[in-house]
Amino acid sequence: MSTRTVAPLLKLVVFAAVTLLLTALLAQTLGAFPPGGVTYRARFTDVTGLLPGDDVRVAGVQVGRVSGIRVVDDTLAEVTFTVTSDVPVATSVRAKIRYRNLVGQRYVALSEGPGEGRPLRPDGLIPLGQTTPALDLTVLFNGFRPLFTALNPEDVNKLAYEIIQVLQGEGGTVSSLLQRTASLTNTLADRDAVIGRVITNLNGVLGTLAERDQNLDQSISQLQQFVSGLSADRTAIGESLVSIGELTDATSSLLRDVRPPLAADVRALDELSGTLNRNAAVIDSTLGRLPERYESLTRVASHGSWFNFYLCDFDGNVAVSGRAPLDLPTFSAPAARCAGGSQ
Repeated sequence: MSTRTVAPLLKLVVFAAVTLLLTALLAQTLGAFPPGGVTYRARFTDVTGLLPGDDVRVAGVQVGRVSGIRVVDDTLAEVTFTVTSDVPVATSVRAKIRYRNLVGQRYVALSEGPGEGRPLRPDGLIPLGQTTPALDLTVLFNGFRPLFTALNPEDVNKLAYEIIQVLQGEGGTVSSLLQRTASLTNTLADRDAVIGRVITNLNGVLGTLAERDQNLDQSISQLQQFVSGLSADRTAIGESLVSIGELTDATSSLLRDVRPPLAADVRALDELSGTLNRNAAVIDSTLGRLPERYESLTRVASHGSWFNFYLCDFDGNVAVSGRAPLDLPTFSAPAARCAGGSQ
């Protein structure tokens, strides 16, 4: 095997060994306690949120895990848990369910009770009088809701966690809790001007709305009527849309068919306009003589929807081949209608 192959293989083996070792340590840390622990039982009035696998702690140090939960006597919960054999548990022990974090995880906390008790036998029972259920966070936080609504999420989390710790006896005192609450309240008091302006502006908006409530009601009523009318005519509207679609298709087809002759007509119109433009003088002269011509035609057609022609004057000659022209007799009518000129 060459040196180039051995070096990468050695690195791979070392990496795999370290990975397996760390994985084993993680599994031992997160997994159940090794066999040999002692099992005990405790009864509570409420174990909501406690699950098998949750921690069992003494003075904040993990010493075991919850192995099972069941209902006894129809109203009580019996928790079975295992504690390492090197941790003594006496008959005077106190068991409390406490919150591990704000997410809702819980654990069983064991503490020594008053007096000197005997060692608790394996599978021994901690009675109901020596257990304490977890705090009801819903009732607790409802009391602080007005304060929480005015804080940012980070301050809410810090204050809520300190409240839980104080009431569970895990940290601080009620005095320190009140001091922190007072500091948060002072922060709100420092912003009273901003809050006052917001309330004033809100009052102005609400006042404007109150002054125009009739218009607003009327607008809402008209909108409701409009929407109701659309809803009632939705069938007709749908059919109209279908008809519009069909009309659009037909119009598109018509325009497609008409386009070639329409283009030819446009070209012919262009030629006509050019011709008219080139003969503008003739057209102007013709239009200028039309009134006189129409007046003469009116006299001719004055007796009905036909034209009357009268011979008022006549003269002429006849040309004969090889001879001088022959003059014809001249004729002139004496009628009054011929007095205006030759017809």
